[in-house]
Amino acid sequence: MTRYLISFNDGDMKFPEEDFPEVGRAAHEVMRAGVEAGIWESGGGFMGYSPFVVALDGTVSEGGLAQTPIHMGGFAVINVSSDEEAYAWAHKIAVSCRCPQEVRRIMDDAVGDQIFAEFGKIQP
Repeated sequence: MTRYLISFNDGDMKFPEEDFPEVGRAAHEVMRAGVEAGIWESGGGFMGYSPFVVALDGTVSEGGLAQTPIHMGGFAVINVSSDEEAYAWAHKIAVSCRCPQEVRRIMDDAVGDQIFAEFGKIQP
């Protein structure tokens, strides 16, 4: 199994404000299906753009890591057996959120998986 990050940019969701409850319902249906299928690890949307950066010395400052007009609007982390399966779930999310989705494979990390397994969070 491989983990994937599926995400979209803030502002990509373009629909009338009154459609927001329906978009939320549709997105939650996809989330529920992913949980039931055992592939959904985490996910959610961001309300606006308000990140903070914590520097190497511990200093906290307002703003993102780099100045860019593009900001992540929402994400899902899934754990599936193939790129094709990840793309199929991204398609479901795209339809529910009414915007394209970016799919990124998360690096395999056997040591990290073992740490999680020690705490009963995931199986390696």
